Amino acid sequence: MENYNKTKQASSKEILHRSKVHWILAHSYTLYFILFLASVFLDFIFRIKIFTNLVMVPVGVALLVFASFLILWAQKTSRNLDTKNISKETFCKGPYCYTRSPTHWGLFFLMLGFGIIANAVFVVLFTLISFLITRFTFLDKQETVLAEKYGAPYLEYKRSVKL
Repeated sequence: MENYNKTKQASSKEILHRSKVHWILAHSYTLYFILFLASVFLDFIFRIKIFTNLVMVPVGVALLVFASFLILWAQKTSRNLDTKNISKETFCKGPYCYTRSPTHWGLFFLMLGFGIIANAVFVVLFTLISFLITRFTFLDKQETVLAEKYGAPYLEYKRSVKL
């Protein structure tokens, strides 16, 4: 019975940490979405263009393709986290070997690519603002929760992989 209670407490603590991380991520993605909508609205009203010709459109398309690939790769990789034997290598899989926040980079490149294709100054500007706010607000909170949850293995991973 005592082991059952410990297991129940451990799993409820894990659910709490997981829900904190998902809450943080949901709010950061919501911020991206709200600022994206605001930027599209402002670009529709003011119609300020960045480029005078279509030379940058292929760059925007390349960013959209790269961003989509990065987001899908990150989502597929993050589903297979082995929480039984936690080590630094547990976290270093797929795009997480190169950055601790591949989905945020993907959102950044996705919005930036769209802004370049649409030749929309406010979309590009708000993309940079979204990225900076999420980086210094939401990602720092997420890192704190993950460090609390996984301890030394996550901190070792954090030291070896850039954000």
